[in-house]
Amino acid sequence: MKKNKLGKSDIMISELTLGCMSLGKDPDKAIEIIDHAIDAGINHLDTADLYDFGMNEEIVGNAIKNKREQIILTTKVGNHFNRKSMDWYWDPSKEYIMQAVKDSLRRLKTDYIDFYMLHGGTLEDPIDETIEAFELLKQEGYIRAYGISSIRPNVIRKYVKHSTIDGVMTQYSLLDRRPEEEILDLLHSNRISVLSRGPLAKGILSNHAEKIIEEKGKEGYLDYSYQELKDVKQNLSKLLQEEYSLNALAVNYVQKHPAVASAVFGASSVEQLRENVESAHSGPMTEDLYIRLKQITKSNQYDKHR
Repeated sequence: MKKNKLGKSDIMISELTLGCMSLGKDPDKAIEIIDHAIDAGINHLDTADLYDFGMNEEIVGNAIKNKREQIILTTKVGNHFNRKSMDWYWDPSKEYIMQAVKDSLRRLKTDYIDFYMLHGGTLEDPIDETIEAFELLKQEGYIRAYGISSIRPNVIRKYVKHSTIDGVMTQYSLLDRRPEEEILDLLHSNRISVLSRGPLAKGILSNHAEKIIEEKGKEGYLDYSYQELKDVKQNLSKLLQEEYSLNALAVNYVQKHPAVASAVFGASSVEQLRENVESAHSGPMTEDLYIRLKQITKSNQYDKHR
């Protein structure tokens, strides 16, 4: 599987990333999915300390403990949680980040994190203090690189201007093209990689789109109505060629922009994993097809989340 450089770092990540939130709580099943991902050429795993209140990190840590050198490991921080009471609050302070990284390292059974991300963020945060924490962790060797997971363009701009982030994880798909207007070119020009999460739009753009639109799409998706989702699905189906499944069409679309280093997908079964891995073997998307996909879908704008 093709690997791309993460920002200005020396880290190379696979063009597909396994998002570990969907692995579930069965350790054996998680190990099976992760092993299949590695065998398929995926080297990048993404988790977060908040997922199942630390349990997801523990499951991932157990799954990779004998193959750490094969993995680029990403986790996230910023949600100050209490495992016993199962609640949390937003805390991007330097004090919390410096404490939380050690808890994550323990759960992940490793002595370093390849890529550490702030799990959200607003303009009201003590951003200089947050950046100071990440820079210190990098200097001390706890992390190799850092970035943020955010859909807020104004927050992303702040980090581009004031930090040395190497990547931004943001929601991006054929149905959520908001990053195209404000984010992708900005990050690319600053040599900051994009990790595109949600390329299948909660399954609405997957091979099982028809079923999922009926199950989840009755209230619409972003600025698409239920009928518009059905119309988009019908129009996309007309474009499918032998080398493209709907999964592959959706994933290859977000990978077309040069800022995107990896598309992040979840998998709760080996079958789901295989469906997504197949998209990596469909070859690069032609410019003509790329333009036609843009004509079928909307150029959405950021509204509430700034």
